Amino acid sequence: MTTNVFVNLELVDSSLDAEDLQLAARNLLKQVRAVDGVEEADLVAVTDVPEGAMALGGFVVGLLTAEVSAANLQKLGGFLKDRIIGKTLKVSIKAYGKELAIEASSQAEFDYAIAKADEQIAKWASQPNTLQ
Repeated sequence: MTTNVFVNLELVDSSLDAEDLQLAARNLLKQVRAVDGVEEADLVAVTDVPEGAMALGGFVVGLLTAEVSAANLQKLGGFLKDRIIGKTLKVSIKAYGKELAIEASSQAEFDYAIAKADEQIAKWASQPNTLQ
């Protein structure tokens, strides 16, 4: 049985106003949907606003979510790594009833963080009584 991983992606760019940041999130969303292995991807609706986040046009500014199989997390990570040049990307990953958060502002940081996330998900998968 393949386990899906739920990924929240938050774009952080202080040089952009809310509208431009949301436009960047929409553009990234279109690209994420095309990544092989991504089963679902969407902007986060206002009803799901995390504490401290801003909303614009019914969606949380700069935040999108994706569902991907655990086996394809590296593909999504590779795709995202190529797009964070000069930006900061905050990522939270949920799998097996657990969550981890990473933040990266360079390709090397992101590569390292995704590799560590992959390792952690594999550990969670091997634990007895893990929710799937």
